[in-house]
Amino acid sequence: MTKLGVNVDHVATLRQARRTYEPDPVTAASLADLGGADIITIHLREDRRHIQDRDLRLMKQVVFSKLNLEMSVAREIVELALAERPEQVTFVPERRQEVTTEGGLDVVSQRKVLAPLVKRFREQGIAVSLFIDPETQQIQAAREVGTEFVELHTGAYANAGTEAQRQDMLEKLCQGAKFSRELGLRVNAGHGLTYKNVGPIVEEINAEELHIGHSIISRAVFVGIKKAVEEMKGLIYKHSVLARAGS
Repeated sequence: MTKLGVNVDHVATLRQARRTYEPDPVTAASLADLGGADIITIHLREDRRHIQDRDLRLMKQVVFSKLNLEMSVAREIVELALAERPEQVTFVPERRQEVTTEGGLDVVSQRKVLAPLVKRFREQGIAVSLFIDPETQQIQAAREVGTEFVELHTGAYANAGTEAQRQDMLEKLCQGAKFSRELGLRVNAGHGLTYKNVGPIVEEINAEELHIGHSIISRAVFVGIKKAVEEMKGLIYKHSVLARAGS
């Protein structure tokens, strides 16, 4: 069954808005664990706008599920990640002015940078994923640099304005997932997924992991993190069963 990665960055965003000690994303990660999260995802940005170094250090100690660190290729972040040794790292593009990650990593133009980094992490027993758009050239380049996983960017699907556009984006994701697996890559997916649109992704993509943040944390404002995670896990289970029944 598809595993759920819960991104707790937005808890840290709220904390940093007041530059105080609460709410603590480490506590949020522990509650997500209790709700059934299979993975905890955090993005340690160069500008430290939300997740801080101490969050990474503490989560590595207290999180029972797998810890997935989203990160840029900046040297400082790379060295910190190698020192803290999360179970998985996901390389993502990063721009200072963006509100959230706006697109997939351009692996094609960054082959020479990414290949040695992927090798360093994998030699340390840390799984590596690349967050990419479902494009043939990017998938091929991901295979060439030696990554284990690709995380297909579902933002275009999530933001589609019409049902026809959504179906078109879903088909592109399906094709990208199929091609990735043909090359021997393992497939994750994420970005912009919600309680309303996650079903088709679960049923059609059959990703190993889905990484979801904003929608779960938004729901948690009203029902609590543990309950919000349980609800998303229930949806993933329901649509996984439907996928198996239809196969």
